[in-house]
Order: sequence, then structure tokens, then C-alpha cells
Amino acid sequence: MEAEIAQLVTGGATTVVGLMATDAWTQLRSRLAGLLGRGRDSAEVSAELEEIRVEVLGAGGDTGLVDDQTAEVRNRLRRVLREDPGAAAEFRSILLEFTRGTANITVYNNTISGGSHRGSVIQVGRFDGNYQAPPSDSAGH
Repeated sequence: MEAEIAQLVTGGATTVVGLMATDAWTQLRSRLAGLLGRGRDSAEVSAELEEIRVEVLGAGGDTGLVDDQTAEVRNRLRRVLREDPGAAAEFRSILLEFTRGTANITVYNNTISGGSHRGSVIQVGRFDGNYQAPPSDSAGH
């Protein structure tokens, strides 16, 4: 059972941090604050979660900062689930609600910098070398 909780906490923290960059965050934050804030003011816990989100969104390419914030969420989840093993079912329910219809959520932040870019920018999840650019529009559009 302890291994199952550890897996839930680890995967759940990563999923929560990934969801911080989505439109679902406001609702998720409210639900998560209720879970993490047992015995505390949920508005205070919600504000703490928002601080974590701001750090994550502002991290740019700093994966260490994102990892630190993920560890913070993981530690909070671990404490709650250790104190109240029944909270695991509630957390699973929250995760299911906000990840329904999605596989593993991964958030990528891309920045293009270093001057002017006059060509196309292509972002792909996987590039196998078979991409062909669409033909140029002779009207200049």
C-alpha cells in the first residue's frame, strides 16, 4: 500500500504542476486547496498554490525550478496522505476529474529569441524528417 501511495504522490504532483499551465487551474486549485488545507484556511492554501504556479510559469527553461516546485507539491501531498490515508481516494478522484480525456500531461514552454525570424517556426512532438513545408503563397500571404 505504501508503494501505491508513493506512486500516487509522485505522479500526482507532476500532473498537478502540469495542470498549472491550463485553463483548468482555477478549479483544480480550489479542489486541491480543500484537500491540502485540512484544518487550515483554504484561501491561504489556495494562495500558496498560486505562488507555486507563478514560480512554475515564470521558470522559463529553468527545469531545476520546476523540479523544486514539483517537489514542494509532492511533499505537501505526502504529508496529507500520511495523516489521512482516506485522502488518497479523494486525490485520485480530483486527478481523474481534471485529466479525463488526456493521457500524461506534459507542459512545454518554448521561447524563440536572438533576433528576427522571417521564416516559419515549426513545433512538433516528434520529428522524423518527413515534414514538408506547405507551398509558398505567391500573393504574399
